[in-house]
Amino acid sequence: MENFELLKALFLGLIEGLTEFLPISSTGHLILFGHIIDFHSDAGRAFEVVIQLGAILAVCWLYRQKIIELVKGFFSGDVHARRFAINVFVAFLPAVVIGVLAVDFIKQVLFSPLVVAFALIIGGLIIFAVEAKAFKPKTIEATDISLKQAILVGFAQCLAMIPGTSRSGATIIGGMLSGLSRKAATEFSFFLAMPTMLGAATYDLIRNASVLTSDNMMNIAVGFVAAFIAALLVVKALVKFVEKHTLRVFAWYRIVLGILILMVF
Repeated sequence: MENFELLKALFLGLIEGLTEFLPISSTGHLILFGHIIDFHSDAGRAFEVVIQLGAILAVCWLYRQKIIELVKGFFSGDVHARRFAINVFVAFLPAVVIGVLAVDFIKQVLFSPLVVAFALIIGGLIIFAVEAKAFKPKTIEATDISLKQAILVGFAQCLAMIPGTSRSGATIIGGMLSGLSRKAATEFSFFLAMPTMLGAATYDLIRNASVLTSDNMMNIAVGFVAAFIAALLVVKALVKFVEKHTLRVFAWYRIVLGILILMVF
């Protein structure tokens, strides 16, 4: 039985890593597959938080060189690096304020398969609508994002607090609507994920520290490693994909999955 629970933890870790940075909602998938395989970690919410840390660590690793260059530039007085750091911080702020104020309501009321289903479908329709617009991006590289664009992306990220919406989906679409290229919006989404997810994970771990015991640490460790490895595979592939393709395939996936969820639940 214990080995079976480890397999479930491994499966959910892979789901987290594969979906966290795709515009298809990792939280929605965790809720759904958790229901389907009847996974109940003793650590509860802490399990989801830690495996999300595994996914974000993968992004930090893949972009480590660029992060080091930006940090060096920030402290050496590089105007470009400082402006980018400020823009990431500004985009991060709306989620902090709204998240702290609404966290209990979101978890108690919105975490259900029905909400996930409708959010997936509506999000898919929005992706189709945005991709149907023929627009010429104003900003090609993520590091050239303006303050106004960063603010718009930051507020778009807040929509991802609704399970099924997708943090990456909301920020990528928000970035495209603000004038970023698909590639720039995707990479800025990755950079914004670092403080957002690390902050949310730290906050949740503090709130759930009491349930972290030696009995459930193996499940958490397995899920963490699985999420890290899966995210490593997804992130670079996604950047290459969006350079040459639209996001319509993800829109179709969202809508089909949403309909299936409505039929099942």
